[in-house]
Amino acid sequence: MRGGGTTRGASTPIEASRVVFRSWTWRVSAAESVGFLAPAIAGVLSLGLAAPAGVATVLLAGALEGAVLGLAQASVLRGVLPGLHGGRWTALTAGAAVAAYALGFLMSQLGASGSPLGFVGAAAAGLLLLGTIGGAQWLELRHHVPQAVRWIGWTAVAWLAALGTFLAIATPLWHPGQSVINAVAVGVAAGIAMAVVQAAGTGLGIVRLVSPVTAAEDVGPCPAGSVRPTMKS
Repeated sequence: MRGGGTTRGASTPIEASRVVFRSWTWRVSAAESVGFLAPAIAGVLSLGLAAPAGVATVLLAGALEGAVLGLAQASVLRGVLPGLHGGRWTALTAGAAVAAYALGFLMSQLGASGSPLGFVGAAAAGLLLLGTIGGAQWLELRHHVPQAVRWIGWTAVAWLAALGTFLAIATPLWHPGQSVINAVAVGVAAGIAMAVVQAAGTGLGIVRLVSPVTAAEDVGPCPAGSVRPTMKS
């Protein structure tokens, strides 16, 4: 692994991978925990607003959450992928977060219709939701690691587990008539648990994706006739 960035001091590829995983997990957990405060508060406050205004408030808060998450992820990735464009990664993540919240609203509306077609539409929206962040980030990641398309699957699985964790904690504790402070506290606690789960899941994925690139650089110049890993979709 390269001497600078998140892998400084790592003497073996395995040790370097552990350094990346630890750095990714704590930074991304912290960033998502802080970033999720925006939509958690916006969601509670929007209950008293008209539907368009409430939705717009949550979407704007989602953009902020995505930007904070993207910044934290990029801060780790630049240590192992110097060519990565941090600003583009952050913008893609913020935009994907807005799309994910919009799909969440759509999924809720379709599911509430009670019709078979509505349930099918809600399921389709849910699948798209899980792939939004990974799909957007793939647009940048594909220029830097081989088989970057696997990142979409890693993020989808990680977010599925994370959202399941959030709902398992928050749903039983949220109830009509509770104070704003209590509702926000429940959302924040569930959000922290969600953040840790998705950070660990995506951390495992990013380590597997960047390992072929950093391992190839550790070897040094390619012997004649050998082939470096190439960037693929």
